[in-house]
Amino acid sequence: MSNSLKKIEDILKKHPIVLFDGVCNLCNTSVQIVIKNDVKNIFKFAPLQNPEVQIYLQNQKEDFNGVDSILLLTPQKIYTKSSAALTIAKNLKGMYALLYVFYLIPKPIRDLVYDFIAKNRYRWYGKQDQCMIPTKALKNKFL
Repeated sequence: MSNSLKKIEDILKKHPIVLFDGVCNLCNTSVQIVIKNDVKNIFKFAPLQNPEVQIYLQNQKEDFNGVDSILLLTPQKIYTKSSAALTIAKNLKGMYALLYVFYLIPKPIRDLVYDFIAKNRYRWYGKQDQCMIPTKALKNKFL
């Protein structure tokens, strides 16, 4: 097992990992919201562009090639699209946890809305030239 796989699997024993598009302004803002409202310190984060993340995803049974928005890695499964976003929201403080009620909507319908937003996110919110670099205070939250 490569060091990259072992590192991620070791983190997953204690924390779910949110994978996000590191150059997307909407994604970066969403990560900041999750960090601010993750009062139980549940989540760790990594951009999809991280080479260790790429190696990990290439070694999964499911094909995640081409996924460019959000994934939630847990020891049990990998959540994608709206399921990832809603599962993350369920674990946050305040009103964000109430968003989990949208899980009642069938996944194909939820993912249609998710895909529409994801397809337009750069046009609506912009894009950075490089992945976000966490501050010293947040560095322990990132791979």
